[in-house]
Amino acid sequence: MLSYGKVLLAETLVPPGDKPDEIKFIDVIMLAITGGRERTEEEYGELLARARLRLDRVLPTKASISVLESSPI
Repeated sequence: MLSYGKVLLAETLVPPGDKPDEIKFIDVIMLAITGGRERTEEEYGELLARARLRLDRVLPTKASISVLESSPI
C-alpha cells in the first residue's frame, strides 16, 4: 500500500545540551503541573517512527514554535 502526504506538527522543541533555556524551564513547569513535557527533535523522531512516520525536516519560525514535517515510511 502506497501512502502519500505529509504530517505537520507545530511544536516547541527542547534544545540539546545543558545550556539554560526558556523552553527547558517551561518543560519543568509542564512536568510538575500537568505531568506533560516538551520533547527534543530526537524524541519527536522516535515518536513519529512508532507511528510509521519519518521526520523529514524541522522548520524554525520567528516564534519559539517549530514546524516538524514528516511523511509515511
